[in-house]
Amino acid sequence: MEPIVLNWSSGKDAALAYYYLQKSGVYQVNGLLTTLSAAYKRVSMHGVPEEVLDMQAGQMRQDLHKIYLPESAGMEIYNALMREAVETIRNKGIRHLAFGDLFLEDLRRYREEQLAAENFRAVFPLWKKNTHALVEEIEDVGIRAMIICVDERFLGKEFLGKPIDRQLLELLPAGVDPCGENGEFHTLVTDAPFFREPLAIEKGDIVHNSDKGNQQMELDTGFWFLDVRKGC
Repeated sequence: MEPIVLNWSSGKDAALAYYYLQKSGVYQVNGLLTTLSAAYKRVSMHGVPEEVLDMQAGQMRQDLHKIYLPESAGMEIYNALMREAVETIRNKGIRHLAFGDLFLEDLRRYREEQLAAENFRAVFPLWKKNTHALVEEIEDVGIRAMIICVDERFLGKEFLGKPIDRQLLELLPAGVDPCGENGEFHTLVTDAPFFREPLAIEKGDIVHNSDKGNQQMELDTGFWFLDVRKGC
């Protein structure tokens, strides 16, 4: 099988992409790649602490390649750091990188162009799949995930901590993608068929973090986060 590294966000789409790659009979996942804030040591956008990310990789028995982004990093810095990470992966004989993206055409094209320049191929196991059906599949295959970040333009903080399942589909307002593909919300996976055991985590405070004029994401909004930490 072809070795591949998965862009691991710590959330449900990455977990389902991992599940699909495992079932494919074509690829063998040989590592995870995650972007974190250099200042806060948390997963970009999701806000997951590094120690919880490390717990996930440990449960999956996967090496974790980390990219630490400076605050307000522009695309030039992001691209340079990504090239360094890709070079490290290339040195292990790997030429494929997978993503859990669903339907954002511009993002897919960007990923493909950047990786092609490094003689890599981008793979999208979930591409164009129905997001309502994917939520049902996430529940059915035993991936357990909960919402830990919401964009306040779309959802209130009362959605923090809610599991990704059929009941959530009934609660989401009209116009919010069931998988949050437009950035409406982000998730944390706490258990999956490929985890040795569920994550032992504790829920912490709910906090608000305004992100005004972020150079990389070009956002002008605020976010509610559910803090999580390693449990006893």
